[in-house]
Amino acid sequence: MKNKLESIRTRLDSIDRSIVEALAQRQQVVKEVAELKLESNSGIRDLEREERLLNKIRDFANEVGLDRYYAEHLFREIITNSVRYQTHSLLDFQNENGQDQIKVSYQGTDGAYSHLAAMRHFGERHQSTDYYGYDTFQEAAQALMDEKVDYAMLPIENTTAGSINDIYDILGASNLHIVGEEILKIVHCLLAVEPVELSKVRRILSHPKAIEQCTHFLSRLPRCTVESYFDTAISAKKVLEDGDLSQAAIAGAHAADLYGLHVIAHDIANQKENYTRFVVVSRDSIKVDPQFPSKTSLMMVTSHSEGSLVECLNVFHRHGINVCKLESRPRMNEPFRYSFYVDIEANMHEASTQNALDELTSEAEEVKIFGSYPKQINGE
Repeated sequence: MKNKLESIRTRLDSIDRSIVEALAQRQQVVKEVAELKLESNSGIRDLEREERLLNKIRDFANEVGLDRYYAEHLFREIITNSVRYQTHSLLDFQNENGQDQIKVSYQGTDGAYSHLAAMRHFGERHQSTDYYGYDTFQEAAQALMDEKVDYAMLPIENTTAGSINDIYDILGASNLHIVGEEILKIVHCLLAVEPVELSKVRRILSHPKAIEQCTHFLSRLPRCTVESYFDTAISAKKVLEDGDLSQAAIAGAHAADLYGLHVIAHDIANQKENYTRFVVVSRDSIKVDPQFPSKTSLMMVTSHSEGSLVECLNVFHRHGINVCKLESRPRMNEPFRYSFYVDIEANMHEASTQNALDELTSEAEEVKIFGSYPKQINGE
């Protein structure tokens, strides 16, 4: 029985490898398509062709006895990745950003979620990308301002823990620009040096935001001390270095692979659909092709009078622009006054959006545009 099971698993491993190799081959063809589209100045998406492809996949799935929905779901993800690559290719081409080598800063160390987001965003865009981890968000942003790196990857909001206010404060106090976003699904795990039982764990380390996102799980471990640490991956690294079987860290499975730790509890966040949105920050703004669904991020300060915030928001309503994010932050040395950080689904390089922003500038006391960038496309 055991030998037969091992034989079947070996066959599965071989099939899985073939699938990954086929996806890599497909991605090479996608790169060829992207190059041709750049040469001919063609549009990135052909929705009719995508639908024809999905119809073929559904029919083929029927022929080979595979669930139609399962096959369609997989190929929607594959198409999404193809569109992402082509979008980035056109964006870099139009902004003359064909650098072979770039440097990216982030908060944390190898294996941190910010590191993963940076690799996801830049991995296929350049021949070589160097990633530099810093202890704090401010240090990661300062490295960009000091021209030590070309971009910074900063987490700005999480679907469980909410906004990360430090990032808004950094943006408000600097002349940096948002040039992209990356949305990463966060799967928190509990990692230990050995596959120990949960009852043996006495101390858990992690970043404060990760702890905040796992309170339900942690409440079921009353004998554990939970301590804030610099970062999820740094917590994992410390658990490895200490070699203490009573210690564990909340981090991603990638950190477990990187540091040779064991996952003793998987997917422990309060919400299973747990996502973090990161912003890609640069010293320079970019122009975004109108064919891309875009976001524009800005900060505004309203007058201290009745209805002033409503009047500013009504500017977007009058111009048919959707406000998808509104965040307030206290202003330094101005008690009970606030800066409002706004994300709108619009492209500042289009005339209709620029008209709205001009009107907003005349309505508000201060407006600061952080930039327009392609809205991340989700496959689901």
